[in-house]
Amino acid sequence: MAKTKKKTAKKRSVKSAPESGRAYISAGFNNTLVTITDAEGNTLFSGSAGASGFRGSRKSTPFAAATAAENTAKQALNAGLREVAVIVKGPGYGRISAIKALKSAGLKILSISDVTPIPHNGCRPKKERRV
Repeated sequence: MAKTKKKTAKKRSVKSAPESGRAYISAGFNNTLVTITDAEGNTLFSGSAGASGFRGSRKSTPFAAATAAENTAKQALNAGLREVAVIVKGPGYGRISAIKALKSAGLKILSISDVTPIPHNGCRPKKERRV
């Protein structure tokens, strides 16, 4: 009779994060994405309103954005991250509430910058139809 090896479960180790990093908040009209990176921009933790359990029209609310930011911030705090520079992008409703949630979760906010792309008169429009 052949001996079978017993499979042992691998222990998950908690990621060790640096002391400071960046928090990217992408606030759209349908969802809010929160990504926490190190200083070089390598993703450490990410979350969204959809991943926090919200569906449909509730996903676009400020409360859903705050919940997503808080969950992601707690992960980062457990790994050792203490301070972040916040970079906000997009016109969504969850922008301010996500920043407040990062602060209330215990992260120290070093700076807030808005990098929402704004068109400077955009592309040239199509020519007008002649019927």
